[in-house]
Amino acid sequence: MKLSKRRILGYGIAVACSALIVTPSLAAGRTIAGIVFQQDQFFRTIQLGMQAAAKAAGAQLFEANSESKAEKEASLIDTFIARKVDAIVISPLSATASAPALKRAADAGIKIVTYNSAVNGDFPVAYLNSSQRDLGNTTGKAAAAFIKEKLAGKAKIATLGFKSQLPEISGDRVDGFLDEAKKGGDVKIVSQQDAWLAEKAVAVTADILTANPDVNIIYAANEGGTVGAVQAIRNAGLAGKVFVFGIDGTEQLANFLMDSDNVLQGVTAQQPFVMGKSAVEVALAALDGKPVEKTIIVPVIGLNRADKPGVEKFLADLKSTK
Repeated sequence: MKLSKRRILGYGIAVACSALIVTPSLAAGRTIAGIVFQQDQFFRTIQLGMQAAAKAAGAQLFEANSESKAEKEASLIDTFIARKVDAIVISPLSATASAPALKRAADAGIKIVTYNSAVNGDFPVAYLNSSQRDLGNTTGKAAAAFIKEKLAGKAKIATLGFKSQLPEISGDRVDGFLDEAKKGGDVKIVSQQDAWLAEKAVAVTADILTANPDVNIIYAANEGGTVGAVQAIRNAGLAGKVFVFGIDGTEQLANFLMDSDNVLQGVTAQQPFVMGKSAVEVALAALDGKPVEKTIIVPVIGLNRADKPGVEKFLADLKSTK
């Protein structure tokens, strides 16, 4: 799907554009359906942002979780069509499979705003996301520096992605990481697996460590994979020998960066609170007939064990959103 414009959002703010300021008197009585597809800290923080925007505008927010099930997602959308909500704010499960139900909603006069993942078609009024390639590149640059400085320019890397769930997003995050990490020196890729939930990632990482005893870096393309990789390395007693780089910024991952075990080295954080808040604000602005950008890119934030003040600031900012 080709989208027209981009707007860059600053760290810690919502949509910095007068066209997106929602007047409470106009928004009062509006109903917004906010749909996530799993319950991890990333999506919980998305929901906090949605709640903040709806509360500030006096709009009613209905929250729902498709649990990564296409049939449940379609059912939720049809339910919200029947309830005649004014807007649906959603991270679609599939660019293609999610399109028919969302198109039905749009045809019923409901404003559609997608975030985190896109849907095919020009009917959504806006799409908000981080640059998936930037997420991978930023963590990859940190890994390249680590390989040069700590591993004498040699690394054997295994990756954990979610290709079977969201192939394009997973591909951008993994390929972006590897493109940069390879600049660290003699880098070999020994295994590439799918594991995006923490429990599964523990098992998959354990298998990787057994099959590849010389692996020294695990890269995980999302929060669950990163958490699971760290736990598996700790379980195997390989702290200080195998190192993790990942994606997503949560309180747990930030605390991992502060831990003395030296396992997690760097992650790149999205700004889920900003994304959720902005998505609802965009939906309300569109309902009020105000112009909105078709594509809104929320900048990413690199967090590194070597920069503890930066991690501490991130934690403080994260706690301020609760």
